[in-house]
Amino acid sequence: MKPLFKIFHDDEKLSESIGKIRKDGVRDEDIYVLSHDNDHEQRSRKNTDANKIGVSELGVGTTLKNVFRSKGDKLRTKMKEMGFSAERAEDLEEELDKGKTLLIVTNQKKVEF
Repeated sequence: MKPLFKIFHDDEKLSESIGKIRKDGVRDEDIYVLSHDNDHEQRSRKNTDANKIGVSELGVGTTLKNVFRSKGDKLRTKMKEMGFSAERAEDLEEELDKGKTLLIVTNQKKVEF
């Protein structure tokens, strides 16, 4: 199943959206936040209790390879591992370059953000 996503420029709207999808029954382990800025991503995850795309999602091999990749390459790799096509990952990474935050929801057929 392909992941669902929405791009946010406003952290308050991101937080509201995560609260809404949780109320709608989306499990915490299916909610991820991704940003180009590590500090911003960490704050967003802390404020919303969203998950980090880490070793359990990527696997040890990919995680180790990411140590030597540029930030953009790491983001695209993470998105591809989550189920995005290479083209979609490229487009989304360009949006993240602009300071936006990506909300990813997995294991859902439909979500109203």
